[in-house]
Amino acid sequence: MLQHFATGRSAVFLTGANRGELGELAVLSDRVRAAVPGGLRDLTTRPYASWDDALEDLAARAAHEPVLLVLDEFPELVASSPHLPGTLRAFLDRSADHTKLRLLICGSAVRHMRALQEERAPLYGRFDLALQLQPFGPHEAALMLPELTPQDRALVYGVVGGMPMYLSWWDQGQPVMTNLRRLVCEPGARLLIEGDLVLRTDLEGDYAMQILHAIASGRTQYGEIKDYVKSEPQRVLERLAELQLIERVMPVGDSERSKRRSYRIIDPFIRFHLQTVSPFRAEIERGLGATILPVLRQALDDHMGGIWEEAFRNEIRRQATAGTLGTEDSIVAVGAWWDNTGHNEIDAVVLAGRSAVPVLAGEAKWARTANAAALVNDLRRKVEQGLKIDPDAVRYAVCARSSLTHVGPGVLALTADDLFGVHQ
Repeated sequence: MLQHFATGRSAVFLTGANRGELGELAVLSDRVRAAVPGGLRDLTTRPYASWDDALEDLAARAAHEPVLLVLDEFPELVASSPHLPGTLRAFLDRSADHTKLRLLICGSAVRHMRALQEERAPLYGRFDLALQLQPFGPHEAALMLPELTPQDRALVYGVVGGMPMYLSWWDQGQPVMTNLRRLVCEPGARLLIEGDLVLRTDLEGDYAMQILHAIASGRTQYGEIKDYVKSEPQRVLERLAELQLIERVMPVGDSERSKRRSYRIIDPFIRFHLQTVSPFRAEIERGLGATILPVLRQALDDHMGGIWEEAFRNEIRRQATAGTLGTEDSIVAVGAWWDNTGHNEIDAVVLAGRSAVPVLAGEAKWARTANAAALVNDLRRKVEQGLKIDPDAVRYAVCARSSLTHVGPGVLALTADDLFGVHQ
């Protein structure tokens, strides 16, 4: 994406690789010599000796024409040059309006990148734009898997989530089981290792990992998490939420003070890694992956239930944004709803207008086919008994992987072709 952004610009890319300061500066010297030729300095015989040295030379080369300096994996650069954020601040302060050099820093360690923007950090107040990139959603992920059926695209999304790199690892010419064996069920498999790397990048302390394991194992209520870690989890939960590893969920329409709240892991891949793969991890590393594979495939169907429901709600939001949902009032919220009894749960409730009135209720089943009439009848009961409103006052939506039978008039029927279709 950064390469695409830099197309047509004079741009220098440096990716931190823990080379040590002089090593990073030597690579930067080579990149500048190739990308921005000219200047008074011969970088072959006189490579940069410090970051101040490099920034001053780049500022001179960008005196009349813009130059973009991209510092990728910035936390790695800071590891070898702890003074770098302060050096950049000083440079920005003294070079304002005197150069057309522009800086773009990025990194995969969310915690570190956010810390750069905090009030006491050297670069506080120096960012023109701070942007956290999100993984692809269902429709975007589907565009990277054009050779698969919509049903298989949904399954792949449930395994690897929306990260483009992970999606690119999936061999579309091979069956699901072959991909799972190669990516998950072999010692040192890519996804097996990647899950650990992702979590180690941002997590500090044992409590954070314990809390993630608690949530992945179904202990989603605050009290259940507290009992599991045997400590007060509030601050760690807040930090995990800031890192967008988890989110607090509550019935749609409830206030922030609602006691009917729980926590869930946001990313499908992290959820798959902790919830589905983790129980088998040790034996996979010992070589039992081939015999574990069928069990893992069966467990994947249980894992897909929640992923499918979220993709269903995402499609409803997408249609609401496009104005094709068929509701008259302005939609203000889309989310799951449940009551205190546990008997009335609705996968998707759409609220509209200033009064946040329910206008649609929906049910999603991770089944190849489903009886739409039966699902609607069950939804009508939940709307009447749970939401306490006239079941004729709302529209209904139902969802299954491949097809739906007995679809009544006015019912929105969705399948994987809607949720994961490649529609340009």
